[in-house]
Amino acid sequence: MALEAFFLPSATGQRFALLHAPAPSAKPRGAVVYVHPFAEELNKSRRMAALQARAMAAAGYTVLQIDLLGCGDSAGDFGDATWEAWLADVKLACDWLRQRTTGSLWLWGQRTGCLLANEAAQRMETPVKLLFWQPVVLGKQFLQQFLRLKIAAEMLGGDSKGVMERLRSQLRQGESVEIAGYLLSPALAAGLEQAELLLPHRSGRVEWIEISGKPDASLSPLAVARLTQWQAAGQTARGTAVSGPAFWQTSEISECPALIETSIGVMSEVSGA
Repeated sequence: MALEAFFLPSATGQRFALLHAPAPSAKPRGAVVYVHPFAEELNKSRRMAALQARAMAAAGYTVLQIDLLGCGDSAGDFGDATWEAWLADVKLACDWLRQRTTGSLWLWGQRTGCLLANEAAQRMETPVKLLFWQPVVLGKQFLQQFLRLKIAAEMLGGDSKGVMERLRSQLRQGESVEIAGYLLSPALAAGLEQAELLLPHRSGRVEWIEISGKPDASLSPLAVARLTQWQAAGQTARGTAVSGPAFWQTSEISECPALIETSIGVMSEVSGA
């Protein structure tokens, strides 16, 4: 396996990328673009994303990880990001990888990255396969939870009255707001709020994996309902639950080996079909 770090040029500056290539002797299984989660969840997930990318490369997949606009080592600040700019970055990564690989393309999203991956797939002319890690189904709900981080901080200071309405008002008036060290622009907030995990392309495939802290892991009711709806509409979709820590929000960097093994397993089943 080989690892290459480089910058992808775009109209709004360079995007930092990592390419995990399989060994020359490995049988090519396809290509994968990783779409990372939101804000601090990205940092907490880097270890798991790296471990999974290496495992995919070892299994014969060419994997491209890209830091979206204003994230990680890419150009811009988080406050410059918009939902449309992030979708453009996903397309940039897919186009770049498709020009250099053969076989099917997977979009591997985590948390809000699943919303981006799914919407990007809807806009593509050719089908892609989708691997979802603990997907956020409703962007509006996620945004509400993110804004509550500000309320928690204000409570520590003894003044949380009217914080949510003040934040909403600032965003409506076109002002950015600072949440847990991240400057959230009105454009990004609006895009996230409107995003929803809707029925993807029927010609593609969805592998939906959730992580549970319980030994007898099971899918959430929301996942079961959404997958059942998609399957009834003719979409090839499957849900799987594994036991492990919610590594994207744990205080310390943690790993979930079962998630890595399961992801490779479901992808290999599809590739072998």
